[in-house]
Amino acid sequence: MEKIQHIAVVVPDIEAALSWYQSEFDVAVNYADQSWALLQFDNVSLALVAPGEHPPHIAVERENAESYGTLKRHRDGTASAYIEDPWGNTIEIMKANPEGARE
Repeated sequence: MEKIQHIAVVVPDIEAALSWYQSEFDVAVNYADQSWALLQFDNVSLALVAPGEHPPHIAVERENAESYGTLKRHRDGTASAYIEDPWGNTIEIMKANPEGARE
């Protein structure tokens, strides 16, 4: 069975979105800056992204992520390639701990 690592939604104001999600849900903030934040729910992470940073998407972990294209390294140590399903939805195929990435 596949693992969804996170779901990303676009929000116009990261700080306001953090405040709202923290007031509405019991979540932990794993990371936050001006352009994105990562909230941890019990079963999945939710990424809040600023417009133009990343498209809304779901991220699926796969050991063979590089077979979907050249992996782009991210500041959190992950690496991924983006694909689209036949209906235009963005899916991030990610390798959580690529060789040489930060732990």
